[in-house]
Amino acid sequence: VIPAPVIHIESYNEDSISFSLKMTTNIKVSGYVVNIYWTFDTHRQEKRTLIIEGEKSTQKVANLTAHTPYEISAWAKTELGDSPLSFVHVVTSGTRPASPSLKAKAINQTAVECSWTGPRDVVYGVFYATSFLELYRSPHNSTTSSHNITVLVQRDEQYLFLV
Repeated sequence: VIPAPVIHIESYNEDSISFSLKMTTNIKVSGYVVNIYWTFDTHRQEKRTLIIEGEKSTQKVANLTAHTPYEISAWAKTELGDSPLSFVHVVTSGTRPASPSLKAKAINQTAVECSWTGPRDVVYGVFYATSFLELYRSPHNSTTSSHNITVLVQRDEQYLFLV
């Protein structure tokens, strides 16, 4: 039986998490697949995937958001097959930034100008869809470090926007 890998949180701060991965077995490990999940608002779950080569590993994941819950899952790729998943949860330190105040204005039938307030020197994600289900599962999206963006949409549709 292949055991699940051990994920140990080494440290964390406002915008990063450091963790180590190891296996408690003599089975040869060729690498790990790690997923980091977090949720924006209550509508959109994000994921970052890391493919890591080697038997032991210490990783640092940066560009995270302060005071946000993150779930880290990992499985090992071994000579006998893939291991089961293991999970850890961690909340970054600091104060979570205030939610931006979004305004969306139709320019014409296929373009919408989105603008918002918020801190400078950060990257914003703009998500949009024609239903809450689509907004949660598979929205259209763009990223920008400015405070506005023009997005192209289909004519004769109503859209929901989230920044």
